[in-house]
Amino acid sequence: MRQQRNWRRHAASFALVLMLTLPITGCFSASDNGVSTATSGDMVNLIYYTIGDSDKDLQMVNDKINEVLAKKIGVTVTYIKVGWQEYENRLNTLVSAGTPFDIAFAPEYSTYAQRGAWLKLNDYLSTVGKEMYDAIDPVFWQGVRMEDGGIYGVPTNKELAVRDQWMYPEALVKKYRIDISKYTTLESLEPLLRMIKQKEPTYQPMELDKDSQNFFALDGYQYVFEKTLPLMVRVLDPHAPVVNIFETEEARKVLDLLRRYYAEGYINEDAAMRESQGLKRGALVFWKAAGGGPLAENSWSKDRGYKLVAYPVTPALITTESTRGGVMAVSADTKHPVEAVKFLNLLNTDSEVRNLFNFGIEGVHYTLDGNGQVVPGPPKDKAGNPIPDAQPSYAGVQYTQGNWFILKTMGGEFPDPLDKWDQFRAGNKQAVVSSTLGFTPDLSRMPIQMQNIQMVWEKYFPSLMTGSVNVDSVLPKFNQELRQAGIDEVRSEVQRQLDDWRAAHS
Repeated sequence: MRQQRNWRRHAASFALVLMLTLPITGCFSASDNGVSTATSGDMVNLIYYTIGDSDKDLQMVNDKINEVLAKKIGVTVTYIKVGWQEYENRLNTLVSAGTPFDIAFAPEYSTYAQRGAWLKLNDYLSTVGKEMYDAIDPVFWQGVRMEDGGIYGVPTNKELAVRDQWMYPEALVKKYRIDISKYTTLESLEPLLRMIKQKEPTYQPMELDKDSQNFFALDGYQYVFEKTLPLMVRVLDPHAPVVNIFETEEARKVLDLLRRYYAEGYINEDAAMRESQGLKRGALVFWKAAGGGPLAENSWSKDRGYKLVAYPVTPALITTESTRGGVMAVSADTKHPVEAVKFLNLLNTDSEVRNLFNFGIEGVHYTLDGNGQVVPGPPKDKAGNPIPDAQPSYAGVQYTQGNWFILKTMGGEFPDPLDKWDQFRAGNKQAVVSSTLGFTPDLSRMPIQMQNIQMVWEKYFPSLMTGSVNVDSVLPKFNQELRQAGIDEVRSEVQRQLDDWRAAHS
């Protein structure tokens, strides 16, 4: 669930091509991933963009989805998945060029809302979207509400607090009798990493990528906007100031430690250049961090292909970022706002539709075991026989497509407990609300500063946060160029807005 956040740099590339390939009058056709959906009569077709790997069976799943949607709400969708590294550029191009679409996964929800890209949903949530509004935890709606009181997206109903968790191979934890609950700071990891490098040379001791991890969360810091604007606040302190995190002692300590780990060979050499990605199946990695809720190690084990164990190292804290981790939004320029909200309403309340998007077609992409749990693949031929050596050919991206609590649970090699969703609900009740939940600074009047800061961030952040460069020489340059780009001016404006927000919400 990680983003490159570079919409400002790509204003309209490929726009003409997209406009030529995405007409919406008469018969609609989209070239992305081979999807094409025809509309006729009064049937409304919605163009829906989301993130994910290309699926061979996407058209098959899209056809089945439309069969169900047409019967239930008289709507069809053209379901377009765009690759992980391309999605944000594509979304920016769609919005900047005014290319028609109706619904999109919104990884930079607040930024695009401030650009006027998303439809204000407030009036719809009391009518055609009421079931959805009632089904989703009210804290999520609080988290996506913008400063003008508007709600511009539908949050995924899931875990409220996405905790940073550190995962390890269960086999090595058992072999060396490691109590993973004792390792909750970067410093504490050092003897483990040293041991793995010496005794398990086939394993990468620590795996990072260019997006890195919010190691500053270990000291209570959270971003006040996007990661590319390195302004943070200690959210458990209701009076904490906004700081440039890279000017703090805590950050210097983290960077020095990461540099030492890199020099010792604990961190993968390509970390600063490695794109964000999921868990590569079969890769031998000792330590890796990810954000997740209860039972996250089950899905991580499925992805890795061997059993992992994990331990949370940050509090169960509900932040603005955690509530906006999986938002679906309606285009402000849609010609079909009612139908778009009806579709989102159904996706968040109807288990048949939700499971179709997530798992594909029962009997083709998965079967159900004796407990009614999903066992993925293998695909079957027309006679219903498994296809030898076939790989699963459809997979939804769970956090991007609506309410988790109406999904079936997973069986197979690493089965979910049957009470999985009850455990999630219990965890949500115990989570602590951040002091800045719902705060979003409006920086629309500072586009030059924001663009320049992002360019500086992209120049220095990946190498510093993976230990790949000398901190003594590079960190001063980073901070100097951030100041030249206008970060002090932006920080003052964010602090002013936060002070006003705190006064209004006290």
